[in-house]
Amino acid sequence: MTENNAVLIGRKPVMNYVLACITLFHSGVEEVNVKARGRAISRAVDAVEVVRRRFLPDVKVKNINIGTQKLAPFEEGGTPTNVSTIEITLTR
Repeated sequence: MTENNAVLIGRKPVMNYVLACITLFHSGVEEVNVKARGRAISRAVDAVEVVRRRFLPDVKVKNINIGTQKLAPFEEGGTPTNVSTIEITLTR
């Protein structure tokens, strides 16, 4: 699977990401990856649930990967920061 099938979740409203997922599925893609870090994780879960329950009931959650990324310190001499990550794979 290529990275063209990824929806990266950020600060925009949930419906923007829902529309991105629906657009990918309607373009013929079989799998869509929804990726988020930190505070955007809850927005990613919301977007996936809206896609599944409201718009495309035939879409299933294939896989969920969770993890932690270590970010470089903001200033010199600071400590690295850990950020939680999630990747949800949807399939038709």
